[in-house]
Amino acid sequence: MNDHYAALGLNSAATLADIKKAFRQQASLHHPDRNAAADAAARFRAVQQAYEVLADEDKRQAYDDNRRRNLLDSPIDTARDIWQNYFTQVIEKCQP
Repeated sequence: MNDHYAALGLNSAATLADIKKAFRQQASLHHPDRNAAADAAARFRAVQQAYEVLADEDKRQAYDDNRRRNLLDSPIDTARDIWQNYFTQVIEKCQP
């Protein structure tokens, strides 16, 4: 999986304005018409893909969730937290 935040040179706390600014900078830096490097086109596509995912709120949320799952230190603890949160919500909905 590609790290979209790294492609734009950002961290996961970046705002939409930060994402747009980083995209413009990286796109102009790696655009094949401006950069003669052999990997410029591939880097430009990676920057475009990163922007498409991170600029869309739903896609970004799904990406962040998947990224978090892939970077788990303790799957057992994470599973326990997920189920505990789920059952807490279910119990709260059942109570009058």
